[in-house]
Amino acid sequence: MPKAIVQSFGCRASQADGAGIEAALKERGYTAAEGAGAADLVVVNTCTVTRDADVDARRAIRGLRRDHPGARILVTGCYAQRAPHELTAIEGVTWVVGNSHKAAIAEIVTGGSEDYHGQVLAGEFPRDGKFAATPIGDARRDRTRPVLKVQDGCGNRCSFCVIPAVRGPSRSAPLERVVEQVRELAGRYSEIVLSGINLGRWGRDFASGMRFADLLRALLRDTAIERLRISSVEPMDWSDDLLRLVAEAPRIAAHVHAPLQSGSDAVLKRMFRKYRTRHYANRLEMARRLAPDAAIGADVMTGFPGETEAEFAETVRFVEEQPFTYLHVFTYSERPGTAAAARGDAVPMAVRRERTRVLRDMSERKNLEFRRGMAGKTLSAVTLAERGMALTTNYLKVELAAVREPNRMADVTIGGVRWAGGLWERGALAVI
Repeated sequence: MPKAIVQSFGCRASQADGAGIEAALKERGYTAAEGAGAADLVVVNTCTVTRDADVDARRAIRGLRRDHPGARILVTGCYAQRAPHELTAIEGVTWVVGNSHKAAIAEIVTGGSEDYHGQVLAGEFPRDGKFAATPIGDARRDRTRPVLKVQDGCGNRCSFCVIPAVRGPSRSAPLERVVEQVRELAGRYSEIVLSGINLGRWGRDFASGMRFADLLRALLRDTAIERLRISSVEPMDWSDDLLRLVAEAPRIAAHVHAPLQSGSDAVLKRMFRKYRTRHYANRLEMARRLAPDAAIGADVMTGFPGETEAEFAETVRFVEEQPFTYLHVFTYSERPGTAAAARGDAVPMAVRRERTRVLRDMSERKNLEFRRGMAGKTLSAVTLAERGMALTTNYLKVELAAVREPNRMADVTIGGVRWAGGLWERGALAVI
């Protein structure tokens, strides 16, 4: 049987795409390759959200070419959609398949065109607006907490972001399909992560008037999954209904992630974001009031074009005031074709990186305070494949007192934060 390797980069939606590609290849007769040189097919599922993501993808392709000299190489994902001819120029690449054709990869690689170098399949997204998804299957048997993509694309036009151009318009997976997939996964996994490019927009393209909270209720009612975890949802989509559901349903992880990007209203306006800090703070205030122990996280960008010292200071103050338990801090990266990249007021890279350091330090402090506050509490957790570790409902990694079988739900009592050499070791909480 032919053997394949799929290597994915980027967000959870991209990871879900990669697992789906593996499953689709398996249906076509491929098995997973193990060890250098063993693959007949290498699939590189790329990200393009930053310049560094592009560099990482090119480096990975060359490395996989070196390790698997006899393999055919297919490059897909967001970079493949944005700049396919940059990738066909890399020696050894057989196919470049954009997101527009990603669902057909298994058919493409078994279609007899393996000797053609530089075949490009990237273009317009289907006009019917339908959600194209590859099968989930059982692509990675040793995996805990699989990611299920239920929405793709984005209708927002944030000035810094290239993703709408490479993912297409917002499209939702049909309710019946999601329920079917969760039922299938619930037989093997305790926790499933629901993901999407603009997840909170699920259902908006249906005539039924269904919303994301309705999808969650259907999954709670019609499947036996023990825990659903919601990935990132835009601030304006954290409705009162959704926040109350997360707080009241024990089978939904106590976890709210809402991208912030900036704590300065002036910067948010230049970013073309659809909210201001007062709206964002209102959502977090409600989340913390309804779920006092919930994880609350955000994405924050530093060094957006024109960001002054005063505007960055506004962000620092705003972040300090909010009940965040962690942050994902990103340094702004120019993306070709975006409105922000065309501005002439770039912030020096050294300044961007220093601002990133400041916010990451704040994130570590806030996260440590949150972990310390969990000492003595009993939390629901899912055991991980990582030996002796588990993840709590409120997104805290815990080190178990005794090794347990992975992929099982357990109640754990937190003993405290474990330190070693003055450093917060692995970000772990010790469990009694």
